[in-house]
Amino acid sequence: MNRKVVAIVVTYNSERQITSCLASLKDRARPVVIDNASSDDTCAVIERSYPEVTLLRNSDNLGFAAAVNQGIVVSDEPFILLLNPDAYLVKPIDDLVTRCFIPGIGAAAGRLLDPKGKTQLGFNVRAFPTATALIFETLGWNRLWPSNPVNRHYRLRGFDDTKEQDVAQPAGAFLMVRRDALEAVGGLDEQFQPLWFEDVDLCQRLHNAGHRIRYVPSCMAHHEGAHSLKSATLELQRVAWYGNLLRFSSKHFSTRVHLWLVPVILVGVFSRWFWSLTTRKQDERKSYAKVLRLLVSRGFRKWECVGRR
Repeated sequence: MNRKVVAIVVTYNSERQITSCLASLKDRARPVVIDNASSDDTCAVIERSYPEVTLLRNSDNLGFAAAVNQGIVVSDEPFILLLNPDAYLVKPIDDLVTRCFIPGIGAAAGRLLDPKGKTQLGFNVRAFPTATALIFETLGWNRLWPSNPVNRHYRLRGFDDTKEQDVAQPAGAFLMVRRDALEAVGGLDEQFQPLWFEDVDLCQRLHNAGHRIRYVPSCMAHHEGAHSLKSATLELQRVAWYGNLLRFSSKHFSTRVHLWLVPVILVGVFSRWFWSLTTRKQDERKSYAKVLRLLVSRGFRKWECVGRR
């Protein structure tokens, strides 16, 4: 086992995926699993098949960021590997460790492969989101016109996934971070809950603190993707995404840009809510109605945001 690396795995109804994930970490990292109140047999599978794994059980779903911070507290290895339970390593992670030893590099990410063995382009690595990119997302323009220049820049169309290089925002599904760099920026911001934007925020804060993030394609993991969303209601998904978008905007955009962004997002959400009336999809209508209330009540407030542990 690599004594320098702890692998933090946050589970939520991950019974089907967790065995492959933990098996792939053998002799590569010490696994610490934080379970966010799974209702399936995730914990039973871990305790039966991997009794040596450190397992923390939360009685409530605290979200990804808070669970990762729990794993940070109960470990002391100098390198922290964030690995989703629906991902499993297919190559050693030695090159990630080596890159993190280089002065100036605070984190290193591997290549995520889909079930067919293809790189998950557009997800594996992205640019930092701009206000314009988020507007294109919320107005649905990226779906209607995926090749538009804003989306191409944001999702790095044309990215050479075989070339090692510095990047802005790799996905937190397979990301190694130096402990000293992570602790210096305050860990993950637990107010991004239960999911979305917490890894984007972390990468942005590492970048702002002067740390480089390296993409290392020689390190690979197969990644199913979005398995935890299958247990989340549509309302929870919508509220979490838009709510955390607001938080990211409030933290990283100027007040002027943030206050300009909110009404445009309101237009996009209102359009989606109005369309849901014609489709008679009650769950869609309720979810967007709740998002509209969220945007009106919180969107125009610009507050000072700090990460908390």
